[in-house]
Amino acid sequence: MNRMIQWLANFGYIIAGILFLPIVIYRMIFQKRYLRGWKNRLGFVPKRYGQRPAIWIHAVSLGETNAAKPLIERLRQQLPFHEIFVSTTTDTGYDRASKLYGSENVFFFPFDFSCTMSKAMKRLNPSLVVLMELEVWPNLATIANRLKIPVVIANGRLTKRSLDRYKLLGPLAKGIFGSLTIIMVQDEIYRKRFLNLGIESSKLLVTGSLKWDGASLAEKISGVQELSEALRIDPNKKLLVAGSTGDDLEEEAIIRSYQQLRTQHNDLQLAVIPRKPERFDSVAKILSSRGFHVIRRTKYPDGTLAPDGPVAGKPTVILGDTMGELRKFYSLASVIFVGRTLVPMGGSDVMEVAALSKPMIIGPHFEHFKDAVNKLLEADAITIAEQPEKLAGIIEKLLTDEGARNILAKNAKNVVIENQGATRKTVERLCDILEMEYDKTERGIATEKIASALQGQPTAGSQN
Repeated sequence: MNRMIQWLANFGYIIAGILFLPIVIYRMIFQKRYLRGWKNRLGFVPKRYGQRPAIWIHAVSLGETNAAKPLIERLRQQLPFHEIFVSTTTDTGYDRASKLYGSENVFFFPFDFSCTMSKAMKRLNPSLVVLMELEVWPNLATIANRLKIPVVIANGRLTKRSLDRYKLLGPLAKGIFGSLTIIMVQDEIYRKRFLNLGIESSKLLVTGSLKWDGASLAEKISGVQELSEALRIDPNKKLLVAGSTGDDLEEEAIIRSYQQLRTQHNDLQLAVIPRKPERFDSVAKILSSRGFHVIRRTKYPDGTLAPDGPVAGKPTVILGDTMGELRKFYSLASVIFVGRTLVPMGGSDVMEVAALSKPMIIGPHFEHFKDAVNKLLEADAITIAEQPEKLAGIIEKLLTDEGARNILAKNAKNVVIENQGATRKTVERLCDILEMEYDKTERGIATEKIASALQGQPTAGSQN
């Protein structure tokens, strides 16, 4: 079965590569994507020397990289003599991971051809591979299985759409997932979907979502004051933030709602933060075409002040066209709309907003965060605009009712507190797999035997 999976995977990748090559070339030229990390993608990942055990964590993009943060922090605390390496697929994920964990421990995920994946496994020689959410690749799974390297899914989720696709593979999907050591899923809904694929119940464990743990409850966020001053966000006026917006239709709906709201709230401020950087310019054009003066964050970094007041008589809209500042914008908001929910794109992270104790609104499409949204709904901690036309009315009610805003915000924060703990459960299970004792005092569990055996051993080498 394993050899068949590898053969079919390699053949499929060749066909897919031929079909998608024009798209890749177009994106490289016009969108400046896929320009970095080619050595890594060909299997030349960091080459390790010495005997220190290593853990390879794969986080596809920015969202998974952020979700992995509390997990990696706890692993470093519990397993201080293990090296931890993080791979990503996207540029934004790589940049974020490099900032969080150091570029020497971060690399682009190799192509899943058997030759490149074998080379990567040989160079990195991990003791454990952790795949965030659902990034399972056939050759990675089968090669690791042959080398007796445990592979697990952490923070697992399986959408209905993904389930239907995997079902088309029939026994192959069961063979790929069956080679995994354990699949730790976010909730019971996802567990049942994996069962529907034919995965053994003994390999499935509900641990909760790591994003609840990653949702920081800190009252103060570094850099917020500088952001506010640079963009001249008036703290005495209400601010509507539309974060992680998904496509033109969603931004059009937000703009229409804002135009309606300005008839009653002419001092209402608006900040729009698209999810993907390749859309920054197109969103700026949409805003300008609707008669707004656009203040782009990249043009006014800290220390540079945006114009004070309307320009050429046009109302102003702020465009957050940087990466890693969404949380700062959210912390300044009076009301938050969480994007990719008015359009069928699966939704965006609602836990981060809840942790900031902010009133939030979403659209009807939130499949990727269904369990989290349901928990917030049960606690009266979120509001849904079922149609784009209802968005303005819901925002209007919240803007004029401080009590309603405070109730939503308080309830949301309580939901976050109640649902934290997935990181501990996940790390406990990983320690079991590595045959390491989990230290409940959280001081770290490296034994004297490991410490003495590894004393003076070098860490990872170059990526040559």
